[in-house]
Amino acid sequence: MSVAFRRESDEEHKEPRFELPIPPGPNLVTARGLEQIAEQVAAFEAAVADAADEDVRAAAERDLRYWRTRLSTAEPTDPPSSDEIAFGSRVDYRLNGKKQRIEITGVDEADPALGKIAFTAPLARAMIGLAVGETGAFQGKDDAIEILAIA
Repeated sequence: MSVAFRRESDEEHKEPRFELPIPPGPNLVTARGLEQIAEQVAAFEAAVADAADEDVRAAAERDLRYWRTRLSTAEPTDPPSSDEIAFGSRVDYRLNGKKQRIEITGVDEADPALGKIAFTAPLARAMIGLAVGETGAFQGKDDAIEILAIA
């Protein structure tokens, strides 16, 4: 019989499942970010316990491994001062004439739609170390960012 018609099992035709990639660098977290990671661990532990289907269980176990790793490597940070922008700062700024507000958070806590960006984001990296009234370079423009307030 030709090998083309041989079928050992359905397993060999499934897409491979890879582990979720762990972002490189330190796992800095705010107090709220640490709570969110712990909530994710609890949610996926419950999903694993409740999974009736093996595929659903395997997916939940993969997500649980990711969140347990993130919890074990989390580096909680103290709230920053309002003197200069740092991890955890809430910043009012003007970018290209438009006023905006962001909070600089950990990678897992970031949600740009809510104004939370990761400390690894280009905008956050451009702002860290600046003080109120200072300007900074961004996207090739020297004075693109003007810092209005830090909380």
